[in-house]
Amino acid sequence: MEPASDSLVSTNLYFKDQINFARGKVRDVYNINDELLVMVATDRISAFDHVLPLPIPYKGQVLNQIASKFLDDTADLVPNWKIAEPDPHVTVGIKCDPIPVEMVVRGYLAGHAWRIYRDGAREICGVQLPDGLRENDKLPNPIITPTTKAHEGHDEDISLDEIYKQKILKKKQLECLEDYALKLFDHGSRKADSRGLILVDTKYEFGFHDDKILLIDEIHTPDSSRYFYADTYEEIQNKDQQQRQLSKEFVRKWLMENGFQGREGELIPDMTPEFVRSVSDRYIELYEHITGDTFEKRDYNDISNTIEKSVNAFISEHLG
Repeated sequence: MEPASDSLVSTNLYFKDQINFARGKVRDVYNINDELLVMVATDRISAFDHVLPLPIPYKGQVLNQIASKFLDDTADLVPNWKIAEPDPHVTVGIKCDPIPVEMVVRGYLAGHAWRIYRDGAREICGVQLPDGLRENDKLPNPIITPTTKAHEGHDEDISLDEIYKQKILKKKQLECLEDYALKLFDHGSRKADSRGLILVDTKYEFGFHDDKILLIDEIHTPDSSRYFYADTYEEIQNKDQQQRQLSKEFVRKWLMENGFQGREGELIPDMTPEFVRSVSDRYIELYEHITGDTFEKRDYNDISNTIEKSVNAFISEHLG
């Protein structure tokens, strides 16, 4: 099956003062004069560290615009890398040296943490958890369960103590990340609550710029976060049923139900047009719920030239 015409699978753009280009799982990143990064959120989708065969229409726009909005909303709490959003699929910001640790904050026992707990663990990343918890139960307090950022393969769980012992970060730097992560999670939780949602868990990435720690990448999107509906949460938990969630977890569950978890020898199942559209609809649904705004679908006609012109105009104005 061919990708839908309303999707951005990949880019091969040229920007003023461009030094190099890197293609991640779902983003195309352009280095501008070692000063700026142009991050293009494509419509590729990944799960279990594999890029799935077909893109999801409007996914990149959803992720980019949610992240851009929350970066603006939290800039007074935590300094971040964003400078501008010159296109619905693009954020331009300060080039940082990424810290090779993701700060995962969990307010509820879900996803990866639940799977570990279900299998008998009562300590996750050095954090002790009480017995008797069910899937999706609220934790006594939000916890930080970091992972090391792997260049290839799966990210690995790590404790805050191990980050310090392995000299990945100095003590004050680590304390700064803890403080930033919890502040961001509290803000995201209150914002979600105001929209009738629960921010279940999320991850934050940080980088250094001139020895200053900045929040980088995306924030509070359905790729980096998990949301539940607040009005039905208690009822569903009391019935011991699965929470309806606005996140990428439903894609992972669909893959698992169809025999794929990223293990060697497993084949990614065929993605039907109906499934692709349902995923797109879920991304748009979250955008509208979490922002309170109506999603305006962009025009995909001549999208590469549109992005190139918009970004080059910004670069010329910013760098001269």
